Amino acid sequence: MGVINEQKHFVLVHGACHGAWCWFKLKPLLEAAGHCVSAFDLSASGANTEQIQHVATLLDYTKPLLEFMATLPQEEKVVLVGHSLGGMNIALAMEMFPEKVAVGVFLAAFMPDYVHKVSYVLDQYKERSSAEDWLDTQFLSYNAQTGSEMSMFFGPEFMSSKLYQLCSDEDLELGKMLIRPSSMFMKDLHVAKQFTEGGYGHVRRVYIICDEDKAIKKGFQKWMIDNSHVDEVKELEDVDHMAMLCDSKQLNGCLLGIAHTYA
Repeated sequence: MGVINEQKHFVLVHGACHGAWCWFKLKPLLEAAGHCVSAFDLSASGANTEQIQHVATLLDYTKPLLEFMATLPQEEKVVLVGHSLGGMNIALAMEMFPEKVAVGVFLAAFMPDYVHKVSYVLDQYKERSSAEDWLDTQFLSYNAQTGSEMSMFFGPEFMSSKLYQLCSDEDLELGKMLIRPSSMFMKDLHVAKQFTEGGYGHVRRVYIICDEDKAIKKGFQKWMIDNSHVDEVKELEDVDHMAMLCDSKQLNGCLLGIAHTYA
């Protein structure tokens, strides 16, 4: 019976332009260790049939995750892992279902707080980035209206030099074939309801730094950690932004340790 009690449920949430496919190396490792793993596509991501121009808010974008969380038994607590922009999705899930999350894991992810606007960390990131940092990434208005949301589509140069620079050529090619336009939902997040101390702030949090990340640099990851309380900070070595592809074994070991401590 002891082994059954030890089984944890990991819920893996991808970042912008990506989909559940990016966890294909990590998922079998966690399962081989005896755990349950759920990874799925957010709206307009991966194999999800929505188009980004029809996804108006972070809430709409996160809907597949929120619907999944709603179906979990009341007594089940998951290890919720968000990568990159996926940090915003798991924060929303933690706000809405704090009792169902044992720990929120922010993997080189945007991590909001509950003091400022929901958009605060993304605003700070934007302020500290130049247009050149985005290289060949395309930003397009959803429609002709002034002030519409902007879609975002990573370019091959941005992917190879900022996201996948330590990954294999095969992983980079897979990414280039499978990415889809996404959005940071800045217009929505400037007016979205703030997260609360009793919801999002109530759930324990661990931040995983990727030391060779060129997309969300180590300095900015540390700034987010200082800006918002976390229970623990872990660091992966010689790993780029796409930790689940770059070094899935190191990430697997890190997540197993976190689950053992908090779940």
